[in-house]
Amino acid sequence: MMTDPVFGRKDPHLDYQLRVGVYGVIPDASGQRLLVLQAPNHALFLPGGEVEAGETDAQTLSRELLEEFGIRVHMGAKLGRAAEYFYSHHRATAYYHPATFYACRDIELVAPPLEDFNTLMLMPIAAAAAELKRPTHRWAVARWLAAR
Repeated sequence: MMTDPVFGRKDPHLDYQLRVGVYGVIPDASGQRLLVLQAPNHALFLPGGEVEAGETDAQTLSRELLEEFGIRVHMGAKLGRAAEYFYSHHRATAYYHPATFYACRDIELVAPPLEDFNTLMLMPIAAAAAELKRPTHRWAVARWLAAR
């Protein structure tokens, strides 16, 4: 059985907080571009975020997509799970961040985004795959591309 990949290196001098996430690999209707979120520090991420208490993966992704983009999507196949150790300078916190990734489709705009501090964009797949900040997100795009 294949184990979930883990990226980054655990620093024994840091106290890591667990931050479980769910993210979607979401192409536009043409299948040529991916939906990407650019944070205020210009880092690029797949849409999604942290699981809140009691939420399923589908509930987390649905809530995050409404907050960040004002959209709904059809949540498809699970691409897998991957984790990462990283230090957030913005939050001055070390995280262990396991995340589950899903292939999604059929972007439907349903409301204005609730968050207004991120830049939302569609990027050509190759550019998104190369420029996503988190190695787990790049891994998920590679899994999605291999499954197409």
